[in-house]
Amino acid sequence: MRTLNRSLRESDPALLPALARVWQVNLDTLMDSGEIIDALTKAMLNPDRAEQVWSTLDDKWRGALFTLIGSPSAKMPAHRFERLFGEIRRMGAAQVERERPDQNPATIAEALYYKGLIMQGYENTDAGPRAVVYIPDDLLGVLPTHRTAYENLEDEPLEAPEEAVGIEPLEDVVNPRNADTSVVDDLTTLLAYLQLHGPMLDIDERMRHLSDYRLAQADCDALMPHLLTKGESRLTFLLGLALSADLVEIQSGRAVPRRAEARRWLERPRADQVRRLVEAWQESHIYRDLWHVPGLFPEPGGTLDQYDPAVVRHAVLDFLTDLVPGQAWWSIEALIQAVKETDPDFQRPGGDYDSWYIRNEAGDYLEGFESWDAVEGALLEHIILGPMHWLGLTDIAEDAARLTAYGRAALRLSPWPVPPEPADRIVVKEDGTLLVSRRVSRIDRFQVARFTSWVSAGDPYAYRLDARGIARAASQGITTTHISGFISKMLGDAPVPPAIVRLLDNWREGPATTVSLERLLVLRTTSTEVMDRIWDTPALRRYLGARLGEMAVIVRADQWEALRDALGEQGIQVEVVHSQ
Repeated sequence: MRTLNRSLRESDPALLPALARVWQVNLDTLMDSGEIIDALTKAMLNPDRAEQVWSTLDDKWRGALFTLIGSPSAKMPAHRFERLFGEIRRMGAAQVERERPDQNPATIAEALYYKGLIMQGYENTDAGPRAVVYIPDDLLGVLPTHRTAYENLEDEPLEAPEEAVGIEPLEDVVNPRNADTSVVDDLTTLLAYLQLHGPMLDIDERMRHLSDYRLAQADCDALMPHLLTKGESRLTFLLGLALSADLVEIQSGRAVPRRAEARRWLERPRADQVRRLVEAWQESHIYRDLWHVPGLFPEPGGTLDQYDPAVVRHAVLDFLTDLVPGQAWWSIEALIQAVKETDPDFQRPGGDYDSWYIRNEAGDYLEGFESWDAVEGALLEHIILGPMHWLGLTDIAEDAARLTAYGRAALRLSPWPVPPEPADRIVVKEDGTLLVSRRVSRIDRFQVARFTSWVSAGDPYAYRLDARGIARAASQGITTTHISGFISKMLGDAPVPPAIVRLLDNWREGPATTVSLERLLVLRTTSTEVMDRIWDTPALRRYLGARLGEMAVIVRADQWEALRDALGEQGIQVEVVHSQ
């Protein structure tokens, strides 16, 4: 309980003389601040005095008090209150005496503060301490809130502050896109790729945070054709999700699966896999959604260094629980506007809009509450259209979304769904092609991906058992005996195709021999004499490799342009032939 006496003791002492004037407390006989505060408390909790002060308020001041009274616990974040009713100037004792803000307030908020009707303090939140404006509980009990300037008007009572209401359902939407559980399939593909290649990760050296790790462009390009849902931002999300769920770890800058944890996840039913990923995202401190909003570029420094993405994420999920219909479509823009009106500071400790360093695409810093839509609004939209849709929690359309069964379960509006998952078998074709549908256990597809060449993604996925896949499997300790046993298990009573048997037999002892294929740049001449002249000229021979005959020689790949220029200086015309 926030009492008036305690609030006065925690207030700036410069406030006390102003309150004494307003509440008619004589300070001449009081010895110290403790006695002054006790005398003020007694006066301010006197109903007759409270009614006298109340009668001096104009309609705007009373309206501001009713807004605060209508807030939960008669309390509101200070930044929000000041946005609505103006700032409260911080003054020393001399300035208070000189400017008399109790008599000449600059704003509505200042008028109420220097009359002692509102107090300032701090409260602890999940996002850290934040400043609040409030009315002490015992003072609220004596204020004559039943008295208004409209009390003699029978049909025009003062309207109570508006309460937050749910967002109305939408009847029709444009371009609807249903969510799916492809996040499970694509994460399986990513785990297999990391197992095979253990790629080095890129990181922005300015950030030095796990959320800033990304696959190198070459790895993104290699993986993208094998994902069901394309997009580098989603691939980065998958990597952050895998790290958050402890399915992947970073060893010396390389991303590799955590074998035991990854195997347990791969063996789970699909619904359980989705749930594990949703829970990992909800609690993740590794993947920071704000850093992945298109067009926003956060930089280190200020209170942004203490940013807690899990707290922000839970706040967003609470908004969805409280504001959106459970099974109908709703407007994303309406949700953003509702959050802006009811709890705009959901990710800003203390409502601070000035100490974060975030640039837009033009390179301009986004500062102040006027940037709320560009930062907070964009984050809300990104979470709904990005992570929540990728996790199968929201269907989306143009400026619209709808919670799925998984989405309602994630918000604890319904039990977690457990849809049936009929088993399916891997199809082994005569030519060594293996077809793996999405209904096949993810652990089995993960194993197939380790000893085959990847052909295409889809339903089914296509893999080919060939020499390249077998050689790659051998580097991981997977023998042809392991491969043969796995395929036999998949086929059951059916025989292994002869072509596969021959391939595995030929590789049972490893490769019989090794050859190499290379691309070479070759210089050909029209006569032996020209070749001899080039070969015998040191200024030209320096660019050459082995001679391939009387009229051909290998050219060092990185030297051909220099050789062309040098030949021109010797009066030899060069024709460059591009072969396909």
